[in-house]
Amino acid sequence: MNEIDAIGRKILRELSREGRISNLDLAERVGLSPSACLRRVQELERSGVIRGYRARIDPARTGTTFIAYVTVGLSRHTKDAQAGFEAAIAEAPEVRECHNVTGSIEYLLRVEAADLAAYKHFHTEVLGVLPQVNAITTYVLMDSPKDERG
Repeated sequence: MNEIDAIGRKILRELSREGRISNLDLAERVGLSPSACLRRVQELERSGVIRGYRARIDPARTGTTFIAYVTVGLSRHTKDAQAGFEAAIAEAPEVRECHNVTGSIEYLLRVEAADLAAYKHFHTEVLGVLPQVNAITTYVLMDSPKDERG
């Protein structure tokens, strides 16, 4: 699928809001017949535009009361340093998102932990021991008045 038309964008918008919507309801919302809507959704899935569906989980109800965004600066700006850092982070269950970004730091992480003590352990025993890491800055999440992540 090379270009997404207005109907395709409507389908994506509705599915991003409500991934478990029935095909019948989705078709009604976007103005297609159910069979045409299903074909469109299947093509979006087949082409990789829709990569999957997720459950939105309330972290507090699962015992995760500490969420932070953490910026990480690397000591060396090499492909090997990035690969080593990314491999270590891939093994850290506390890291829910890892983004390579531009600017004065190399990575932005979303970290979820049970509490401050658990985060301190992650900060000290996981991030703090990585040889690639030069700088760590933590931004503690206080509230999320808008969060459209799937």
